[in-house]
Amino acid sequence: MARDFEDHCWKDIITPELLEIYEPYRRKVYVGPKPAILAIDLYNKAYQGGNRPVIEVNREFSGSCGENAWKAIDPTKQMFAAARAAGVPVIYSTRHADTSGVNSTNRSMRKESEDLYGIFPDLAPHPGELVIYKERASAFFGTPLVAHLRLMGIESLIICGESTSGCVRASTVDAYSYGFHSVLVEECTYDRSMLSHKVNLFDLHHKYADVMHADEVIGHLNGMQK
Repeated sequence: MARDFEDHCWKDIITPELLEIYEPYRRKVYVGPKPAILAIDLYNKAYQGGNRPVIEVNREFSGSCGENAWKAIDPTKQMFAAARAAGVPVIYSTRHADTSGVNSTNRSMRKESEDLYGIFPDLAPHPGELVIYKERASAFFGTPLVAHLRLMGIESLIICGESTSGCVRASTVDAYSYGFHSVLVEECTYDRSMLSHKVNLFDLHHKYADVMHADEVIGHLNGMQK
C-alpha cells in the first residue's frame, strides 16, 4: 500500500497548520527514469566513535554523526546492492582534508588526516565507480559531476548520505536546479541533529525532491533488474 505524502519522520514536529500551508506541494512521488545513486559524504569521519549517541561521540570525535550514521548503514548497503544488480550507477562524493581554507560550511576545523575522508569500508565504492571530490557543500559546485551525469545519460538521482541539513541539502537543491528529478531516501540520510534532519527532509520533500522510504526505493530498484 502506498504511503501518504506526509508519512515520514517529521510527523512529530510539524503542526496541522504548517501542513495546511504546504498543502499545494502535495503530489505523487516516484523514482525518476534513468536514475543514479548519489551518495553524499559517506566518509570515515561521520562514523567515528561507533554506534553511540551523537552527543557522546562528538566530545571525542567532533563531526561524527554517531548512532544516526550507524543506523543508516544496513539500509544503505541494501540499496547499493539493489542498484548494482539493476545496473544503476552508484556515485560518491567526499572531500580532501582541508589544506586551502575552503570548507563546506563555517564550522571550525582542526588539521585532519586524509583517511578521515575515505569512504567508510562497509559502503566503499566498487572498482570503476565514480568518486567526486568537492570543497563546498554541494557535490555539484565546482566539480565535473553534471558532465559525468550527462555523459552517462542519467536523468534522475537517488540521494543518500550526510548531513541532511548541509551537503545533502545543498546537493539536492542544485540537482533540482540542473533539472534532475531527485529522491531522498529517508532511512539512508542522516545528520548530527535529528531536529535539523526532520525539518530539512520536510522542506526538501515539499520543494525540491521526493522523500521516499528505503523499502520503496529498494523495491523499485529490484523491479529494474533484468
